Amino acid sequence: MKVELPQALRQRLRKALSRAGRREIGGILMAEQIEAGHFRIVDFTIDKVTGSAAHFVRSVDHHRSALGAFYARTESEFSRFNYLGEWHSHPNHLPVPSPTDIQSMMNLVNGERDIPFAMLLIVRTAWWRRLLISATLFQKGADAETIEIVDDVA
Repeated sequence: MKVELPQALRQRLRKALSRAGRREIGGILMAEQIEAGHFRIVDFTIDKVTGSAAHFVRSVDHHRSALGAFYARTESEFSRFNYLGEWHSHPNHLPVPSPTDIQSMMNLVNGERDIPFAMLLIVRTAWWRRLLISATLFQKGADAETIEIVDDVA
């Protein structure tokens, strides 16, 4: 799987991470499917309230409303525009999934919500506001796997 993360959204992430400081923040990812196995992130939510220095759990109501607005903007064209997954920051340690992150995502895709796959994007900033990113794909009945994150593809 390949996922584009456009520069404008990377910049928005950097700003949100800067404002949050040492507190974890996160939200949901909304994407456009370009072709099979190739997605472009087109929007994401930011939960600015619930994170602490070492833990983040997103507020369901805020993100449900943002996802509904996204579907309205994209005229509910679910085969092209849809929920892609979750994101959060690890400002105080490496941007890789923790055992809690992995369990949470496995519960999401193996649960009752009929979500066959979801991506987990973990971010943090480094020197010169460089964005460090890891992306992991979780699929129903499969092991987690790394996803390639690329800039805009022209």
